[in-house]
Amino acid sequence: MDSAVSPSTSSGIPELPALSARIQNAADISVVVIYFIVVMAVGLWAMLKTNRDTVRGFFLAGRDIAWWPMGASLFASNIGSGHFVGLAGTGAASGIAVAAFESHSLLLLLVLGWFFVPIYIKAGVMTMPEYLKKRFGGKRLQIYLSILSLFACVALKISADIFSGAIFIKLALGLDLYLAIFILLAITAVYTITGGLASVIYTDTLQAFIMLTGSFILMVFAFIEVGGYESFAEKYMNAIPSVVAGDNLTISPRCYTPQEDSFHIFRDATTGDIPWPGTVFGMVITAVWYWCTDQVIVQRCLCGKNMSHVKAACILCGYLKLLPMFLMVMPGMISRILYTDMVACVVPSECVKHCGVDVGCTNYAYPTLVLELMPAGLRGLMLSVMLASLMSSLTSIFNSASTLFTIDLYTKVRKKASERELLIAGRVFVIVLIVTSILWVPLVEVSQGGQLIHYTEAISSYLGPPIAAVFLLAIFCKRVNEQGAFWGLMVGLAMGLIRMIAEFSYGTGTCLAASNCPKIICGVHYLYFAIIIFSVSVLVILGVSLLTKPIPDVHLYRLCWTLRNSTEERIDWDTEEKKEEEAADGIEEDPPEEPSGCLKRGYNLFCGLRKTGPKLAREEEEALRKKLTDTSEQPVWRSVANANAIFALAVAAFYYGYFA
Repeated sequence: MDSAVSPSTSSGIPELPALSARIQNAADISVVVIYFIVVMAVGLWAMLKTNRDTVRGFFLAGRDIAWWPMGASLFASNIGSGHFVGLAGTGAASGIAVAAFESHSLLLLLVLGWFFVPIYIKAGVMTMPEYLKKRFGGKRLQIYLSILSLFACVALKISADIFSGAIFIKLALGLDLYLAIFILLAITAVYTITGGLASVIYTDTLQAFIMLTGSFILMVFAFIEVGGYESFAEKYMNAIPSVVAGDNLTISPRCYTPQEDSFHIFRDATTGDIPWPGTVFGMVITAVWYWCTDQVIVQRCLCGKNMSHVKAACILCGYLKLLPMFLMVMPGMISRILYTDMVACVVPSECVKHCGVDVGCTNYAYPTLVLELMPAGLRGLMLSVMLASLMSSLTSIFNSASTLFTIDLYTKVRKKASERELLIAGRVFVIVLIVTSILWVPLVEVSQGGQLIHYTEAISSYLGPPIAAVFLLAIFCKRVNEQGAFWGLMVGLAMGLIRMIAEFSYGTGTCLAASNCPKIICGVHYLYFAIIIFSVSVLVILGVSLLTKPIPDVHLYRLCWTLRNSTEERIDWDTEEKKEEEAADGIEEDPPEEPSGCLKRGYNLFCGLRKTGPKLAREEEEALRKKLTDTSEQPVWRSVANANAIFALAVAAFYYGYFA
């Protein structure tokens, strides 16, 4: 699939016709300026109030975060500008089924809080690759998952968010694409690099409030404009573009006519664009990977005050994840009604005329709705919403990616690196990540027929299932060993890469032109492919594990579900390695000198590189370790959390019963 773009820009985002409502008035600009000031103030406050001069303080916020900022941060970290652009765009193209990608999260968040996090906390880990190392031993699983997770950060998250944010900023401000990206990333990186996880979480909480408020206001404006829900449902089914022929193409009516099942979540198993078995099983598999094993998400849960706070945060985020149907998908569908010729364009030359891309303009549904429908001042608020979603997602990814790099990769190269060196290495890596992600942006635009959400979910379906299989079996099947986990990951990765590379090589095709990708590779829907990869990975993991020696229980205490409450002392695989490091630490005990000069002291204060004080005694270290691995709960709050979880499941059942 080729994507024709306007030659007026080399950035991949075309020069667009002037819209009637660019954000160039005092009211809108004032709102955006106030937004930036408030975000920076909150980030600075969090940065100075928290302990950032230790690795645990910087990457886990000292395990002292309450449930409400944690839940808000989980939501804000997940909802990037790609969701506003992608969900609204696919909603405009095919209806509400895409909302299932979001609503499925409620169930998996409960699984995360009740089953996965207790094991991670008892294991005393900061990263997911570190858990695999403790669970299975060896280094290859830890290094493999670290590298794959960093690749997913670039291919899935950062580049998609930058691309979608750029669409909105270019429409709204008329700025040069890369100038806008540079300004955004510079501000984002400042408080990520300096402030650590605590700064990210508190700014995420503010961003989540801004996102929900702004998108709710836009939803109200959109439904008023379209005449209410019943009128919306009727008009959407008749939102057909006026130009449906041209460019010497024979265009099938199914390419521009809304689908009969547009208002159904569960669709036909063979002809549906999101088939119901894929919704029920495939989405759940990729959701296990994302919500239960992804560093960005799990890291937020590891910083909670206690397990009750973690569970409450998961429930709060689960409720919030039911909202994108109404705040993003339906407004995108309304945009198709109001601006049919642009959003629903099907003739390539017409699409190029409207948005500069021949594969379709659905990605412009939400930004166009904002700029054309909202009054002055509220347009500025909605630009702030898009910036909030972009920045909250990016800051979370940057912090978690730097954690992965520092803890799981850098320490392999520099085994005796000081705490200060690790903190600096993690911050420098963020800059490398930003540059790599910008270079990946052009690949995002040309994939999955121009529908951003299908791009991100397809890549997730190729990379995530083997990891989901390994973590599920690692926690719930004691018999699984390192050889089984490794070969399961390798076989699953090979299958996923074959499909992903084939799609990038041949293109995914559009309604007008099918892809030339061989049917044996690309003929299966990506959600079905996720089920296949997951099943094969599970079989390989179990098969190889049963043919090789089991891991003795002495290495598994508190690392899998059946041994989660064991009080026996666990012998970690890297015990000898740790003893050598402790011996080396005993030799090099010279504390760093307090820096002289105001500028040097100010720099260290800003970056959280202050002198850490005397080393803790062994008893104090043991007490701190127990606190960081404690999963106990007060009976009252445990009962409250369990009751809320049951109620949340009832709400989800009603949600699916109504829209299925």
